[in-house]
Amino acid sequence: MSNISSMTYARIGAILHEIGMVSEAQMHRTLAEAANYADEPLEEHGEAACALEEFGAAISVHADDIDSIHYDYATLLEDAVAVAGGRAAITDVRIVEGEGDFEGGRLDQLAFERDGKPVSILADHLAEDYFDQGAAGEAIAETAHDDDPRTWRCLDFARQRHRGYDSIMVLATPEQAQALQTRLAFTFLN
Repeated sequence: MSNISSMTYARIGAILHEIGMVSEAQMHRTLAEAANYADEPLEEHGEAACALEEFGAAISVHADDIDSIHYDYATLLEDAVAVAGGRAAITDVRIVEGEGDFEGGRLDQLAFERDGKPVSILADHLAEDYFDQGAAGEAIAETAHDDDPRTWRCLDFARQRHRGYDSIMVLATPEQAQALQTRLAFTFLN
């Protein structure tokens, strides 16, 4: 992000509303919840990326430990469906365990139904309590309805070595993605 010192929740909310990613009511609701810090400059690009989730325009895939891969993928996909407007039905989310234990990684299947059709995504799990970031992103991509002009995109931002960062997934049209890049200096991995 080129000029993080001018980046605030208030500015992000206004731009998200202007480009049609959040309603005026959602913008005001989020800014009211952030009233104590809405006009404070964000210190790093990652904070600005996380603000998108607070406005309901993105979802975060946690990099640190979660409760369980057997439950948390379902919650993650519920949240993604909500951001996507609830038009795709994601049900029966489950992990089909692969052979062996987690030593060196276990190749599982993240399985669910999307609008009644089975979906299966390979997931390399190193522990019971960590997402496979790539598999989570693929699953989130399934939550946008087929005729939705928006697609899920993973935000790219500077990361410090040896720190875990959540993956921030944003649902945007090509025009909205371009506006996020032009007006907020966000870039995307995909």
